[in-house]
Amino acid sequence: VKEASYTRLCKSKKILTVNGKFPGPTLYAYKGDTIIVNVHNRANQNITIHWYVALTFLEFGVRNPSNFRHGVKLPRYPWSDGPEYVTQCPIQPGHSFRQKVIFSSEEGTLWWHAHSDWSRATVHGAIVVYPKNGTAYPFPKPDAEVPIILGEWWKKDADEVLQLMLATGGDPNISDAFTINGQPGDFYPCSKAGTFKLNVDHGKTYLLRMVNADMNEIMFYKIAKHKLTVVGADASYTKPLKSKYVVLSPGQTLDCLLHANSRPDSYYMAARAYSSGIGVPFDNTTTTAILQYNLNYDPSSLPIRPSLPYYNDTTSAFRFIGQLKSLNSDDYPDSVPLNVTRMVTTISVNTFPCVSATNASCEGPNVTRLAASMNNISFANPDIAILQAYYKHIKGAYGTNFPSYPPLVFNFTADYMPLELEVPRLGTEVKVLKYNTSMEVVIQGTNLLAGIDHPMHLHGNSFYVVGYGFGNFDEKKDPLAYNLKDPPLRNTAAVPKNGWIAIRFRANNPGVWFMHCHLERHLTWGMDTVFIVKNGECPDESILPPPPDMPEC
Repeated sequence: VKEASYTRLCKSKKILTVNGKFPGPTLYAYKGDTIIVNVHNRANQNITIHWYVALTFLEFGVRNPSNFRHGVKLPRYPWSDGPEYVTQCPIQPGHSFRQKVIFSSEEGTLWWHAHSDWSRATVHGAIVVYPKNGTAYPFPKPDAEVPIILGEWWKKDADEVLQLMLATGGDPNISDAFTINGQPGDFYPCSKAGTFKLNVDHGKTYLLRMVNADMNEIMFYKIAKHKLTVVGADASYTKPLKSKYVVLSPGQTLDCLLHANSRPDSYYMAARAYSSGIGVPFDNTTTTAILQYNLNYDPSSLPIRPSLPYYNDTTSAFRFIGQLKSLNSDDYPDSVPLNVTRMVTTISVNTFPCVSATNASCEGPNVTRLAASMNNISFANPDIAILQAYYKHIKGAYGTNFPSYPPLVFNFTADYMPLELEVPRLGTEVKVLKYNTSMEVVIQGTNLLAGIDHPMHLHGNSFYVVGYGFGNFDEKKDPLAYNLKDPPLRNTAAVPKNGWIAIRFRANNPGVWFMHCHLERHLTWGMDTVFIVKNGECPDESILPPPPDMPEC
């Protein structure tokens, strides 16, 4: 991890990179492979790296409950999961950390990124996991594959954007550009020469391995005059879904087949924000790359442009999201938990009152400081990693009183609410789960301050998205419409504006696992919590000891 100079939008700046590359290098593996990653921090700031393996850094492990039936041992190694002060202390400048990842059951596209402050703006890259040697894709093998990584770019340093947000108490400055594979594209200043180009042969099929590495925006993506066939999401195979466009939340990945069967020409691929919040600032620019056929032909004067859904087109966004289904085949069976313990949590954007004694600015609404919460608790990072405190029985680092139901019950999606509901409690509260508990977590969005979609990410587990809806969750009626046959298996899922999702997973991975909104500003403001999955009764159901080079706080 080191600084490197990059020029975008007519301006050069130093950014944090891995091996000098932006985006960072793609890691390639086969299912069952072991990857050893030696992270050397040669920057001047702390760093942690999170790997989007559903059950991360495994000595032994399975990714979904169906594999457990075949007797594969469970993962028990959360030490290198990445979130700063949750599962590890940061890697300090001049220090190193040796990390082991075993891809025991993942197949498809994942990614890795920094998980300290806002470093992931430039410290990120794709992970490609091929089927195990001797096996094949559950779809015709493509002729080639291409990573497509969506990102955000600020002219200022990303840490400067973060520090200004923290100093003012208001919204962060919106980004100056979106990017495709690190390049803004033709419609930004000083950018046309670097626009990413994908050259294709007519009649061939290309696997687009897509990652949304944006910091703060859900994205629409489309290629002019071409349809995509989605065959995987978050390294889990899906039923083939043909679509003119796709939607990716920050943190999500998609595997999409592109059939190069249109008239030979040049076509734009484009991406722009989906942002449903009223009065919520966002980057309304559009990033582009070019799909170019290799045949000799008379090209159009300009690449053909796609027509993307409008910025606040919730219907189009959730029409796509709602059509994704797991493959659920003989080779890739589902194992959706049926007898579950239900937990309900609200997710809200909040405010804290302005305290003049702190000399802090208060640029939130009505002279306040912006915050966020889950079940009315705004998460506060401790001084010591929660995993370290849990493993060593250090008291006082966190509490265990994260509520199973909202402590304040009201019409969560009403247009007008009392101002006193906007103020959360600041705390470091976790939810403790018994080993092998089958969980259902209902995540309810609220209209406090600003209703908006929230991409929620759970570390350490993939989960089945068994239901979603708009308005307030009805505990009696809504479960009747759950999809328990072939729900998508994800590690990140979008909660619709003023709506809810229901996810299910089996807590069979002992450790400390972060759950948070993947809009970076909301994570920073406190829309986070932690699940502690206790050890089971058998020795191979307990957390393994920490590595010898574990970073210390």
